[in-house]
Amino acid sequence: MQQQQPQQGNQQQTYTQPPQLLTTKDSLYLNDMLAWNLNAMKKCHFAASQCQDQEIKAELDKCGQMHQRHYEQLLAHLNTSNTNQGMM
Repeated sequence: MQQQQPQQGNQQQTYTQPPQLLTTKDSLYLNDMLAWNLNAMKKCHFAASQCQDQEIKAELDKCGQMHQRHYEQLLAHLNTSNTNQGMM
């Protein structure tokens, strides 16, 4: 009898903790994520400032705040990672 083996092409490996070292590709992706969130935050802020409808303006502000939180969370993770590496 043959044992069934998982298909390696379709499965993604999940990690419970971040890796100790980041690859160049990881670093570039994180940089892109920071840029995307910063850009989205700025666009939401600009759109809200141009908006006349108070409900839409409030939703745009809320969306911009969400992107700002994501940006700050990414920075916090990166800063924690850098601090921990400095202690090794």
